[in-house]
Amino acid sequence: MNRFAALLDALLFTPSRNGKLRLMQEYFASQADPERGWALAALTGELVFDEAKPSQVRALAAARVDPELLGWSYDFVGDLAETVSLIWPAAEEAPGHVPSLAEIVERLKRASRAEVSGLLEPWLDALDSTGRWALLKLVTGSLRIGVSARLAKTALDPRDYLAEWKWDGIRVQLVARGGEKRLYSRSGDEIGAAFPDLCAAMPLEVTLDGELLVLRDGEVASFNDLQQRLNRKTPNPKLLRDFPAAVRLYDILRESQEDLRGLSFAERRHRLEAWYARAPRPSLDLSPLVRFVSWDELRELRDGARERGIEGLMLKRADSLYVSGRPKGPWFKWKRGALTLDTVLMYAQRGHGKRSSFYSDYTFGAWSGDELVPVGKAYSGFTDEELRRLDQWVRNNTVQRYGPVREVTPQIVLEVAFDSVHRSTRHKSGVAMRFPRIHRIRWDKPFREADTLETLERLLT
Repeated sequence: MNRFAALLDALLFTPSRNGKLRLMQEYFASQADPERGWALAALTGELVFDEAKPSQVRALAAARVDPELLGWSYDFVGDLAETVSLIWPAAEEAPGHVPSLAEIVERLKRASRAEVSGLLEPWLDALDSTGRWALLKLVTGSLRIGVSARLAKTALDPRDYLAEWKWDGIRVQLVARGGEKRLYSRSGDEIGAAFPDLCAAMPLEVTLDGELLVLRDGEVASFNDLQQRLNRKTPNPKLLRDFPAAVRLYDILRESQEDLRGLSFAERRHRLEAWYARAPRPSLDLSPLVRFVSWDELRELRDGARERGIEGLMLKRADSLYVSGRPKGPWFKWKRGALTLDTVLMYAQRGHGKRSSFYSDYTFGAWSGDELVPVGKAYSGFTDEELRRLDQWVRNNTVQRYGPVREVTPQIVLEVAFDSVHRSTRHKSGVAMRFPRIHRIRWDKPFREADTLETLERLLT
C-alpha cells in the first residue's frame, strides 16, 4: 500500500501529463499482479466499495479525537480523507502489519458494512499520514488526482498486452466432458436446448470460451439476428437454417483431462490455436488477435470498430491467468464510442431497492411527425441530485396514471447515450436502442427540438 500511496501523492503534485504518465509507467513496471491490476482499477474509477461510507470514516475519527476539533479541522481543510489522515493520533502500541493494496481490496470486497470499520482502524494505525490519505481516498472513491481513465491505461506497456475484437454477441462456455455436452451463458444458465446445432457440433473432451453469434459465410450478423435465437426452447428447422449459430473462440480452459486455467493467456492462446488446427471445427471459428505496436495505433483501430459492426476491443495481459468473475486490470474492455440522441421524457416509474421511493425509470420518445413515440427506457446516468429534481418534476407534471406508471407532460429533453439501434416488433416505434443510459438532462432545450424517429432509423444496424 505504501508504494501505491506514494504514487497517488506524486501524481497529485505533478501538473504535466507527461510527468504523470512517467510516474504511472514506473509504478506499473515495478509491481506484479494483482497489485498492479487493482491500482489500474482504482486509477480508472472502476474500483468501488459499496459497503464503505464516508460516515464510517468520520465516526472512526470522532472516536479517536475530540469531535469538535475534528469538525473545525474538517471545516478548515475541506476534505475528509486529508483531515482524518492528518489528525489521526499515533497508536498506543507499536504499528501493526502494513497491508498491501491487494489485501485491502480483497478484504473490503468481502466485508459487510458492519465489518468495514473494524478493518479500517488497524490499517489507519499501521500506515503513515500519506498511506492513511491514500487508503481513505480509495475507500471513499474520491481520488481526484488529475488522472483520466485513458491516461492511466496509456501508461501500461503495450508489449504486456494482447488485443482481441469484442464481437457483438453473448459470452458463452462450451463444456464437453464424459460424453455430455453443455452450453453455458455468462450467468451460468445452461442454454444448450436452444442451440442443438451447436451442441451437436461441439468437440469431445474440451472446455472453450467464446462469443455466441449468428455467423453467415464467416461474417458476423447483427445482434438483432442473434436475438431471434435467444430464449427459444425448441427452435424449428427454419430458425436453425435462417439464423445459423456459431461461437467465435477466445480461450481454451481444458483439453482432455488437463486444466489449462493456470497457464498464462499467451500460453492458452497458443494451445487454442494448436487445438483448432488439428481438425475441422464446424460452427466454431477462431477470434483473431489484433496486432498493434502503440496505443495510438490501437485507438485508431477501435475508433473504426462501429463501421465494421464490432463492439470494441478486449485487452488482456499476456501473463494473466483465467479467473472467475470480471477481473480488473489484467483484462479490460475498450468499447467503441456511444451514439447519442435527444429524446423527450414520456413516462416514469418508481425504481427498486434504494430508489423504490423515487421515479427513476424513464421511458423516452422521439418525434414521428407531430406524435411522440417511445424509443427506449433507461434508469441510470444521472446524479442523486438530478434524480431528486426529476422525481419532483414527475410528481408535479403527471397527466395520467397507468398502475405504477405515470405519464408526464412532454417538456423534459433527455440526451440518451446508447450502443446501437435494432428493429423491434415489440415497440410502437419499430426500433429499440441497445444499452441506453441518460447522458445529460437538457433542461435548457425546447422539447419540440428533440430528435426524430427518422434520425434513429438512419442508425439501424
